[in-house]
Amino acid sequence: MNPGCAPHCGSVSRSGFELANQPRVLSHWLALAVFAGGIAFGRAVPPAYPDGRPQATLRLEAKDHGVVLRHGDGPRQCDIYGARDVWVFEDGGSYYMHYDAAGPTGWLAALATSKDLVHWEKKGPVLELGPAGEDDSKSASYGVTFKDGDTWHMFYLGTPNTTPPPDRIPAFPYLTMKAKSRSPTGPWMKQKDVVPFRCQPGTYYTVTASPGQVLKRGNEYLMFFSAATDRPIKRTVGIARTKNLDQSWVLDPQPALSPEEQIENTSLYFEPSNQTWFLFTNHIGLDPQHGEYTDAVWVYWSKDLTRWDAANKAVVLDGRNCAWSKTCVGLPSVVRFDRKLAVLYDAPGGEGTSHMRRDVGLAWLDLPLAPPTR
Repeated sequence: MNPGCAPHCGSVSRSGFELANQPRVLSHWLALAVFAGGIAFGRAVPPAYPDGRPQATLRLEAKDHGVVLRHGDGPRQCDIYGARDVWVFEDGGSYYMHYDAAGPTGWLAALATSKDLVHWEKKGPVLELGPAGEDDSKSASYGVTFKDGDTWHMFYLGTPNTTPPPDRIPAFPYLTMKAKSRSPTGPWMKQKDVVPFRCQPGTYYTVTASPGQVLKRGNEYLMFFSAATDRPIKRTVGIARTKNLDQSWVLDPQPALSPEEQIENTSLYFEPSNQTWFLFTNHIGLDPQHGEYTDAVWVYWSKDLTRWDAANKAVVLDGRNCAWSKTCVGLPSVVRFDRKLAVLYDAPGGEGTSHMRRDVGLAWLDLPLAPPTR
């Protein structure tokens, strides 16, 4: 997820030049030189956020294909109000997309399938709401999968709170819940007795501890989960660890990246040619007109899966290179397809920033993937 930039979002970059005490003409000249230099090296300095949150000045631009799944025509009106928050995975040459289908009863993880990532067949919801009073009674969405042997594990987002109908936008807390199946298409059996982890007061995950990508390293599983605090809302990614997918996880006491980064949700890719991990995530931007909203897909890179440097980041997709949504771009899911890396994402289109009536788009990155030069 997270719709949570709704609940579930300064200093201007001077590129190393101190202009404050210079004559006005010289200051303007230097500012233009900095801007021109940035463009010359493919990295024009973006406008600062009003609250001074960090920016990504480098770009690793994906080539946008456009919309590949539109909301509104899912089985039983399951996505009549929107399609977003995608998780895409491959098995046996077929591609599977879990997406948040905003329907008559709430947001539910729904399934679509494809052979080429462009043409998708909608199958309908794969999860239902839990009974009143349970942690997924108002939303059972964002279904992240991991195949272990012959068993498929799903970690999904549950919450007992939403905004009023018809939108029913999930609201804090965002919780991680568990289901399993023998097939990537389901049926999925909820495991109510398995509680992976929960929000904790006094931590960096007080109101959000929701699922992210799972990887296996040695005899340990790592999950790059979404974390957030409230008042103020600060979002980041943390690492959870377990040796048994049907038991609880231990969460690292410090996040993988500072909450000042204002990022949420994860999809990772390992590039064997340079032994580098790339962590794709959605960034929460801020402007006076729209407030907080998902403004871009960012990527971080590291040689060490458990150590990340916030300086190593770049913009992958935003209004500058998205063909159909010029202000708002939602969370990414990446998957390899032949010699390219597919980046699937959601967006409302045009100048919109709404959580509702979003569609799913596709963009491409050429492989092998390499960090942008500074």
